[in-house]
Amino acid sequence: MTLREVRERVNLSLYESKDRNLKILRVLNLFISVSALVVLAIYYGFPQTEESSYGLLSFIKFSFVFYVIQYIARLIYDFHPSTFLKENWFEGVVMALLVIEGICDLFVGSFLLEPLLIKLGFDSYTDFSTLFIQFYFAIVVIAELMRKGAVLPRIKMHPAVIFILSFLGITTVGTLLLMMPEMTTSGNGMKAIDALFTSTSATCVTGLMVEDTMTFFTFKGQIVLLLLIQLGGLNVIAFASFLSLAARFGVSVRQHDVIEDFVNKDSYLSGKNTLSRVFIWCMSIEIIGAIALAFSWSNNLEFTSTGERIFSSLFHSISAFNNAGITLFTDGLAFEAVASNWLVHWIITILVFVGALGMVALFDLFSLEKLRERKKAPWKGLGFATKIALYFSLILVAIGTVSFATIEWNGALSGMDLWGKFTTSVFQSVTRTSGFNTVDISSVGVPMLFLLIILMFIGASSSSTGGGIKTSTLSVVLSDVWRTVRGLDHVHLFKRTISPTLRSRAYSVLMFFIVGNAFFLFLLTISEGSLLENGTISFLDLVFEQISAMGTVGLSTGVTPELSTAGKIIISISMFIGRVGTLTVAFALGGRSIETHFKYPEGHTMIG
Repeated sequence: MTLREVRERVNLSLYESKDRNLKILRVLNLFISVSALVVLAIYYGFPQTEESSYGLLSFIKFSFVFYVIQYIARLIYDFHPSTFLKENWFEGVVMALLVIEGICDLFVGSFLLEPLLIKLGFDSYTDFSTLFIQFYFAIVVIAELMRKGAVLPRIKMHPAVIFILSFLGITTVGTLLLMMPEMTTSGNGMKAIDALFTSTSATCVTGLMVEDTMTFFTFKGQIVLLLLIQLGGLNVIAFASFLSLAARFGVSVRQHDVIEDFVNKDSYLSGKNTLSRVFIWCMSIEIIGAIALAFSWSNNLEFTSTGERIFSSLFHSISAFNNAGITLFTDGLAFEAVASNWLVHWIITILVFVGALGMVALFDLFSLEKLRERKKAPWKGLGFATKIALYFSLILVAIGTVSFATIEWNGALSGMDLWGKFTTSVFQSVTRTSGFNTVDISSVGVPMLFLLIILMFIGASSSSTGGGIKTSTLSVVLSDVWRTVRGLDHVHLFKRTISPTLRSRAYSVLMFFIVGNAFFLFLLTISEGSLLENGTISFLDLVFEQISAMGTVGLSTGVTPELSTAGKIIISISMFIGRVGTLTVAFALGGRSIETHFKYPEGHTMIG
């Protein structure tokens, strides 16, 4: 009997039980993964006795054993084992690592990779590996549920509602984690309102903070912030990708509006491997940025170990690419040890700029497929959306750089050499979307603060992690204004005609953003009335804070820690709405669209 015949007999014997057993394994996988994450939160979030620590770790080890058994079972039940191994190669590597480390722990009493990582400065190898593996399997479980159709087809909700709920879920979990005692150096955890504010700021990649990240949070707390930033940033891109994919199978007009609020019809964010492609690109850029930063920190920064240097590099790279603007330094990048490290400033600048361009533009600019296509056919230029994102971003950076250098030459830039002034001007112009600062924003003059407000209001590009009305909205509105001034019949931009629907959507985004900021600013003048009256803060400070929050920027004149509880709640809501998008919120609350088959007579009135 040949090997093939043996395999066929095995397949026939397993066929009847395959679906039932795999379904049971999926349910168990979901339950064990969620339970293990809860156990991990308790283990790392609260002080542990020897007995409690042993019990919690035993459950985690049990979950590892289950993951290995489940992987082997899936391999056996698959009718094409070689294909299964190729498609699930990364999971196979993780399983092999679990088996090897389990054997070493059982017979030797130590882990195989532990000595290597300890030399690099990672003293808690078990903690890192455990956290990574559980987090990985949580993502695998969610992805499998979505892929197998166990959840997605049963959700009868507008995509905008799903998007909003996903952010609410991440923010809520982050709030609960930050309230745990082990997350803060005081051992008391964060107050509920401060934890909510911080979690919202990190998840919405804004960067406004009420506490000093460097001194207030423990390493565990900083890990939580890092995960919130990464999840928040990827959630925007991943959901935009999902909506693009959904559009191919037919969705309503209102759902198309949400889709095109993130990406356009010609988006490259569509296809079978969209999510994996997005994740790989994001992770690759962040790792490259982290490596560059690791070799760029000056000796003035006294890292206690190589591990701390690596973590700091990774944290700032992820924070920069996701336009979060959160740092591990007391005064941000104006911290004395990095304030004049121009190389670090340029690396951060590049990461922020690339992150603010959006995945649509990045794929068009740098994907091998597009590069080969343009090489074979030089007449094929960049995509329409890419031109808008790239050219308008460069124009805004140029305007901001020249303005900052001109206005603040003898102000915030005083005492720097020529190269330092140029670098700082470019940096502060680029970070209109991220919130990093290399100078004290409170020392910046009123004219430049006003210009920064305008730049923050405009924000980044579509399908990026940045906020604001987006460069696409600005480009369409300006083009329509130019059409009106010139008396043209159509709106043209980069030799393309802008449809009335797209113009209407651009004006809707603009109006929602203006009205939203005005409304929340009005509430802030009430909640922070006492601070305004006694001169602690000015009205311009409040305007700056509000625009920064709704634009998910994170720049502040120092108002954030002074806010009242009501003020923090208002800013938190602003950050949330700014992150998910004003149009998304409007569509989620607007109910079902109704098509009408009649038209009223035209009305005429004077405008202006």
